[in-house]
Amino acid sequence: MLMNTPCPKCGKSVSCGADQPGTCWCAAYPSIMPLSEEVDACYCPNCLRDEVIENINRYVEEVKSGKRENDTAKYATPEAQEGIDYYMEDGLFVLTEWFHLKRGRCCGSGCRHCPYDHVNVPKN
Repeated sequence: MLMNTPCPKCGKSVSCGADQPGTCWCAAYPSIMPLSEEVDACYCPNCLRDEVIENINRYVEEVKSGKRENDTAKYATPEAQEGIDYYMEDGLFVLTEWFHLKRGRCCGSGCRHCPYDHVNVPKN
């Protein structure tokens, strides 16, 4: 267990709870972060969220450009997460490209962030 290590991004003191199953807040995020040589460093919750979102955005762009296969299923988390899988707009859920990539296909609903170019949306 890492105790009171500084966040490598902001320097805030971080106490890791990874030695107790289900207690570490970082386990809720998709494990999309690249492995680091710094095995004794943990990001604080805010910096980890920012880093995960940055890595997700890079991943999505690589899939859309054909540089990477869509294997998002291996990054699945038990629950959809606000800011990663969706965001709220005027009281409505708006699904992200990341969420749609995990679905694996265009659902045909005309979603705003469809990474599949709306291939299953009926032409009217």
